[in-house]
Amino acid sequence: MKRGAFTLLELLVVIALIAVLAGLFLPALARARGAASTARCGSNLRQLGLAVRMYWDDHAGRVFPEGAVRTNGGTIYWFGWLEDGSEGQREFDPRPGKLWPYLQGRGVEMCPGLDRTSPHFKSKSRGAAFGYGYNLHLGPRETGGGAHRPGIRADQLAAPEELAVFADCAQINDFQAPASPERPMLEEFYYFETETPTVHFRHHQRAGILFADGHVGTDAAAPDSLDHRLPGQSVGRLVAERILPRFF
Repeated sequence: MKRGAFTLLELLVVIALIAVLAGLFLPALARARGAASTARCGSNLRQLGLAVRMYWDDHAGRVFPEGAVRTNGGTIYWFGWLEDGSEGQREFDPRPGKLWPYLQGRGVEMCPGLDRTSPHFKSKSRGAAFGYGYNLHLGPRETGGGAHRPGIRADQLAAPEELAVFADCAQINDFQAPASPERPMLEEFYYFETETPTVHFRHHQRAGILFADGHVGTDAAAPDSLDHRLPGQSVGRLVAERILPRFF
């Protein structure tokens, strides 16, 4: 008995159909993954917002400091303790962080849109630390002698719906190994302000933002603010109106 078989023409037709279907479905799949990443990031920011609100309620409405307190061979920042030492080898402990009592390590610290598996990514510590940054103009920093300025009171903010508390953040590093001027790399970063490009617009050229009134949204980069040392990574600044607090 003769066995049936595809002709070369039939095989080419099948391959062409598969290619057409892949061309139709792969962009849709990429969009779906991007939408899921954005939604997960928004959920993380909402939980951070609840933790921020509970902290404010427990501290007479005062915002927490960004840092930085030196202790035990490292520094306590708002997100936890980070050991001194080589990049990617430092120990990290989230428990001294200001929001730890309210979050207890719920897995909201890292945005899924921050690709830590990329060959262009450089870790700050052993494993992940934090993928969101805090508004440096909102939280007081350490001053001379280790004292902190009195914290801003949240109820004094004139336009909390416009003020960013947290945002997707990262920094392009070209000065700490394994990064170099010839090989800039992306790394986690923990604050944003008006001068340095540290906001990561990783959701279709937009960054996730937690605003001071508790709502979550996104925003695009300020004009001409993107750091071009690492093509393909949209790291820049928010507009000043999102960063600088205004008061009654």
